[in-house]
Amino acid sequence: MTQRPLAGSFRGLRRIAVLTALALTVPLTATTAEAHSGVEAAPGNPVIAWNIHAQTAIYDTAKQSPTTSTRSFAIVQGAVYDAVNAVAGRPYEPLVSAPRSRPGDSPASAVAAAAHDTLLWLFPGQAESLNARYDEALAAIPDGRAEDGGVAVGRAAAAAMTESRRDDGFDPTAPWTVGTEPGEYRLTPPGYVNVGAWVPNLKPFVVPDAGAYRVKPPPALTGAAWARDLNEVKSLGAATSTVRTEDQTEAAIWWDDPRMVEWSITRQLAGAHRLSSLRTARLLAMVYVASADTLIACYKAKAHWNFWRPVTAIPLAGTDGNAATDPDPDWTPLRVTAPSPEYPSGHACFTTAVTTALGSFFGRDDLTFAAYSPASGTTRHYDSLQAATAELLEARIWAGVHYRFASEHGHRLGLAVTRDVLNRAFQRR
Repeated sequence: MTQRPLAGSFRGLRRIAVLTALALTVPLTATTAEAHSGVEAAPGNPVIAWNIHAQTAIYDTAKQSPTTSTRSFAIVQGAVYDAVNAVAGRPYEPLVSAPRSRPGDSPASAVAAAAHDTLLWLFPGQAESLNARYDEALAAIPDGRAEDGGVAVGRAAAAAMTESRRDDGFDPTAPWTVGTEPGEYRLTPPGYVNVGAWVPNLKPFVVPDAGAYRVKPPPALTGAAWARDLNEVKSLGAATSTVRTEDQTEAAIWWDDPRMVEWSITRQLAGAHRLSSLRTARLLAMVYVASADTLIACYKAKAHWNFWRPVTAIPLAGTDGNAATDPDPDWTPLRVTAPSPEYPSGHACFTTAVTTALGSFFGRDDLTFAAYSPASGTTRHYDSLQAATAELLEARIWAGVHYRFASEHGHRLGLAVTRDVLNRAFQRR
């Protein structure tokens, strides 16, 4: 055995359909050549197996937030992509590195080494469990040159990735600016924690400048647009709302964790389409890297506008200078508000990146999928990526955590960043 490496109908749906269609024109569809690359097909896909191990390490064990975990997944899946791409003869442009490989190198051992080493770099305290998963993976691969070669490729890809992410701006303790004037961000209940302000300063994985993507200013507090959107979330998003339907409540809860679409649906589609290890590695890297760069750009906009969330704006609506808004000091949202400024919606940015990357990879929007949420205790079914995205944008209003304008502009920003990521990376050589 090879030695272990060291340590409802959404307003503006037509606009969404047009923008989604534009995103799907990115020339990133799978080709027949990929299917005959010599990399084994699912089932028994090591890329999926190690993505599940990564979920265990990042989320179940480390308990990272959705925002923090996006960086971690991008690091792991980016290294796995570079490793498998190298073993397959580098048919695609590498993300960070193109390690030397030889014909016959084991893709399974390359995946195991790349994923293990990046996870160990991220979570050295999990060495025992990560080493056990690694030993288990290599035990299923015949000893010899193929295994050794794959491990060498995987280790090289992981080393290049982790070196590229040293001093990348990750600082979980960085605080947001908190204001006291109408419209300015205030810490949100129930925890009133001040975390996550490192994201705007994180080095992007692909795009040169995450600050180049702009969203227009939020509505003026004295205008009709502000009153309309505030009153909408006040009515539909209240914990005790009498106008929100049962299905809307279910959807709001189901979509509350942004990882639902990234984990369940992405892996489900990879399995349903019986993707090879190469195609799976490319798909997951596209999804995770696009969502990471999108969140960086999204959070730069959040920091710039520093706008208040509904949970603080509604009780203080009497200070906004707008006669069409009334304060409700007892108002609470259906779901807990994330500890970050409002505008634009991070979930809208994130989910748009994921669904756009999926659509670009498969070259179509009409993908059928379903997923179960432990939070809602229900399974929701979708016949297209566009339908899922449109429901998510509404669900953030139903949850009481975002205004409509924040979701709409988060969606637009997500499309812009993801198109750029996919135009710059993962292209066939």
